[in-house]
This record gives sequence, structure tokens and C-alpha cells, in this order.
Amino acid sequence: MKFGFIIDNRKCIGCHACTTACKSEHNVPVGVNRTYVKQVEKGEFPNTRRIFSVMRCNHCTDAPCVEICPVEALFVRDDGIVDFDNNRCIGCKSCMQACPYDALYIDPDNNTAAKCNYCAHRVEVGRAPACVEVCPEHAIIAGDMENFNTEISQLLAREQVMVRKPEKGTKPNLFYIDGDYQSLNPESTDKSGPGLWNSQARGVGHYAKAAEKMINTNDEVNLLQLSIDNELQAAYQKKDTENPNYIDVLNGTARRVYDTPDKGILWGWEVSAYVMTKAIAAGAFLVPFIAVLMGHDLTKETKLWSAGISLVFLGLTGLFLVMDLDRPDRFLNVLFRPQWKSWLVKGGYTISIFGLLVTLWAVATIFDWSIPEKPLLWVTAFFGVLLAIYTAFLFAQAKGRDFWQSPALPFHMLIHSLMAGSAVFVLISLITGTYNWQYLLTSTLLFSTLLNLFTIFTEIKITHPTTAAKTTVKMITKGPYKNKFWLGTVLIGNVIPVLILIFTGNIWFTALAAVLSLIGIYITEKIWVEAPQRIPLA
Repeated sequence: MKFGFIIDNRKCIGCHACTTACKSEHNVPVGVNRTYVKQVEKGEFPNTRRIFSVMRCNHCTDAPCVEICPVEALFVRDDGIVDFDNNRCIGCKSCMQACPYDALYIDPDNNTAAKCNYCAHRVEVGRAPACVEVCPEHAIIAGDMENFNTEISQLLAREQVMVRKPEKGTKPNLFYIDGDYQSLNPESTDKSGPGLWNSQARGVGHYAKAAEKMINTNDEVNLLQLSIDNELQAAYQKKDTENPNYIDVLNGTARRVYDTPDKGILWGWEVSAYVMTKAIAAGAFLVPFIAVLMGHDLTKETKLWSAGISLVFLGLTGLFLVMDLDRPDRFLNVLFRPQWKSWLVKGGYTISIFGLLVTLWAVATIFDWSIPEKPLLWVTAFFGVLLAIYTAFLFAQAKGRDFWQSPALPFHMLIHSLMAGSAVFVLISLITGTYNWQYLLTSTLLFSTLLNLFTIFTEIKITHPTTAAKTTVKMITKGPYKNKFWLGTVLIGNVIPVLILIFTGNIWFTALAAVLSLIGIYITEKIWVEAPQRIPLA
């Protein structure tokens, strides 16, 4: 038994009965949807047409949301339905990043994830999902795809169907008859402009605030705002027939005219900060470990600085992780109710084990315990490297964000840890006046910064297989992030520190290079976290 959906676009009239039935059946709050009807206009003026496409969870056979969920809040039932348990959800939003179809949202009433669950409670008693029963044109067909006697199985056998984003390898079980590529592919059209039904203040579930604000103003609001950029919008409104943008509109540029509210940046500054503090925590141990491997005898004071910095920034890492959760009260579910395929769980245990090992090393150093230090350092270094890079594998599980699938991302994060660790110890040396390993610190900072420049441009210049990844690169290098990237990441965070480290040996200039490197790391992580989330998924 395997349940699925067919949307017959030959019949859909865009009445939104499925949307309202779903909201009524599941008490879905205003501003978020489990299912909705996207509308796209296309064609050459005056021969235009409007296409309706029902959007919802695809109930994938290989559901990435299930794999990334750290607490088994999402799971695949024996009948193929991808269901969820909001009593377990911690609100980490990982599932929303993993879903290529933008099917999940955060319920503003209980701050947990939610989505279409195929009306499992109705299916269990032999009834069809609410949207199927209410559709006046029988445009939504549901049933067991493995039973040859069902309508859905027969339609799949004789009709040509298409799915959304087959290249993702999720094996979606939502099929479209007479599906339209520009309607189903979110990158074919821009996001809808501001309108009463598709705007919200920030993030998920704030539609009501935005609507109230718009109602209490005298500003004109076009409820069917054309999905075009500001310049094109102005040309269209002014009827500037000489402007090529106006011609583009009349010549049938596909555009969204009705869409779901934009969810905004799901992982904000907290995630950027946590990646930064995690890099410092790992690097503050790994750099002294490298010094030991190269034959340096670390003083007791240096060891305690290493352990202290690692533990402080490890604590900040945990703090930022918890702050980013919409249900921080359930954070311990990650450790006590783990779903072991999720790198969020592996990361949580890595943080815990690394913290315990560093604490053991610090206590042994303080009390001069005669324990085998070298084996302890090697084991701690292993978890230090894992701490530095595990977020790259977590991002890779977020299949909805193509730019994060870069194979260079683990190296990117490991190099940032070495940069951060050496930069922090350069500053510590300035405070303590201990310069016995200054040459190693300066060399490590210089070498890791040069590697970082190479890695960054590798991530930018490698062949990107999808338009979403290419668009992200364009946003970083030529779009809204270009100033932060070229000035913050490249110039301030890498080029200037390299020049300082090569051409001057002054300790104060070296300290300046260390500070600039830390600033560059944060700016880079902020760009790398935010930019891919600007790409629409639905």
C-alpha cells in the first residue's frame, strides 16, 4: 500500500475550495497553508492564460524532511504517508530547509512544524482527504497507487504525468496531469509583489500583523500584484511603451499573481553566530594541538587558555542553537529522543563529548593528574575536527538549498576553525605577553587565510549544476550581498590580513590582522547562511 495524489490541471478552476477545506479540517492558522493554489499568468498579449497549480506536501518516498529531523517528529508510515508528531517537534526548522517543495511551515499557535498529512485520521476510517471530497471538479485524486483497481493507479498507467523537481531524488508521490513547468518551477517566476494575501512582517505566521498594518494605512494595495521587479513595475504602471521592461510584460512574461506568503529567512543571525562560535571553540583546541604535534611544549597557562576559550565558546554555541529553536523548552529531545540520521543529533552529541573531553583535559592540567595526555589530545582533536565540520553535513541534508550541497563546505568550515583559533591566540598572546609560539600562530593564520581564499573562490567558481545554486552565486558576487562579499569577506577578512602578515612582523599589526580575520569569518558565514535562503522553493 502506498498513498499518493494526482492533481489534474485539465480540471482545476482555481476555486481554492481545497485550501479552505484543509484549513477547516486542521484548524490551520491565518497566514500559513498546508495546501494552496498557486496562480501564474503567461502567454502573449492578448492571448494570455492563467494556470492553477495546487501546492502541498509531496509525501516523498525518500523524504529529506524525515532524514534531517533530529527528534523523529516527522516519519513515514507503512502506507507511505509522511506524517508528523508535533509533541516531539523542537522547532529547529531543519525540515523546512530540507524540503525542496516548501511544504512545511511553523504553526504560529504552538511554534512547531506542520504540513499536509494526507488527512491520515480520515484515511484510517476509509474516507478521502478533505481536499479531495470538497473539490467540485474532481481535480484532486487520492488513493493507493499500488492497487491496480484504484482510479489513481489507472490514471498513472495511462496519462502522462510530471512531478516537481525530480532531480532532487526524493521520489515525490504527488503527480500533475498537464502540469506546467513555469508554474511548478519556482525559479521560472519571481516572487509575488506586496499584496494583502501574500505578505507578512517577517518569517512565518505573522500574516495577521502585516494585514492589520496594511488595513490601517491609506496606501493603495494591488491584491493581484504583478510578480516583476521594481523597475519593470514602474514601467508598467506608467505605461512607458518605450521602456523594454514594459514590452516584456506585454510579450507574455510568466508571472505569479497569487502565491503563499514568503517564509523569509528561516535560519537567521543565531545560526550565523553559532557557526562562528563553533569555529572558535574547535580552533582554540586544534591550534594548540597542532603546536604539540610540531614539538612545542605548551605551558600550563596556554593549556588553560585553550580549554577555557573552547568551553566558553562551546557554551555560546549551545546558547545560539537553543535561541534559534521555536520550542527551546524541548531542546533536550535532541539528546534523549534522537533520530540518528540527522546531523543535528550527531552535532549535539559531538558538542557534548568534545566539551567533556576538554573539561577533563583542563581538570587534569589544573590538578597535575598523571594521565596519558597524548591519547587524550588525539581523541579530543578528532571530536574537535568533527565539531568544526559537522554543520557542513547538516547543511548538505538541507536538500532544498542547492548552494549548501557544495563538496567544499567541510573544508570551508575546518579552515575557518584554524583561522579563528590562531586569530584568538594571537590576541591572547598580546594580553598575556607570551610570544614563545608567535611564529607558529602567525604562520597558521597566514596559511589558513590563503587556503580560505582558495576555498571560497572554489565554492564560487565550481560548476553549479542547478539554477538555484547559480542564482545564489550571482546574489553573492553581483547582487544584494556583493558589498558584504567583496568588501567584508574578500578585502577586510582575507586580503588585508594576508598583506599584513606577509609584509609586517609587528605584533600590533598581527593583532589587527587577527581581528579582521574574525570579522571576515562572521561576514562570510552570514552570507553563506542567508543567501541560499533567498531562493524560492515553491
